[in-house]
Order: sequence, then structure tokens, then C-alpha cells
Amino acid sequence: MGGKCPHRSVKKRRYSHKQFRRGKFLVKGDDAVYDELNKPEEQRNALPVDEDLPGMGQYYCMHCDRYFANVTVRDEHFKTKKHRKRVKMMMGPKPHTQLDAELAAGMGMPDNGPKLMSMS
Repeated sequence: MGGKCPHRSVKKRRYSHKQFRRGKFLVKGDDAVYDELNKPEEQRNALPVDEDLPGMGQYYCMHCDRYFANVTVRDEHFKTKKHRKRVKMMMGPKPHTQLDAELAAGMGMPDNGPKLMSMS
């Protein structure tokens, strides 16, 4: 009768597995997705057939940068709260870039002010 709860290790394993799955698929940054969405239709490329991607790379959500196995899964994704939040975020102001972050941290190019008269 006593001892450890048998479910404790299962819960721990479940959470570590989620983190592994999240990190497995690389997603573009918000700024790259924003730039891709704001391109004119003529500059966007058609989706090439790629055997390594789900659904041969034909079912893609531009806002979330995700590929889907078929049309029904993609359409179900369009109804999710996560997708709607992402669409709303991409329709707003431009997301911060790495350059913005470096400038805010003081790591960007130095700004020495306007150049004054030279003393030659």
C-alpha cells in the first residue's frame, strides 16, 4: 500500500515530450512571416511539391507557418483560436526585428549626433 504514485512519472514524461515536439519544427520569426504576408500576390511563389513535408507541402497556413496533411485539417486549423490570434497579430503593427532588439539594448551602430565643424 504506500509508495510513490504511479502516475507521477507519466505526467512528467508528457510535458517533456510536448517541449520536444515544439522544438522539432522550426518556424519563421514573426517579422519574416509579416514580410511574407505583405508581399504583393505576384511576388509570392507557388508551393512546390516536397515529399518531406506533410501533405507534400501543398496545404500551408501562411500566418502560422505550418504545413498540413490535407485540406480538412487545414480548414479545421483556420477555425482555431490560435490561428485567429495569429491573424490578428499579423494584421496589426509590424513585429519587432532583431535589429530593433539590438538597438534597444545599446548594441547597434553608435549615434554620435550631427557632425560639427571640423577643426582642420
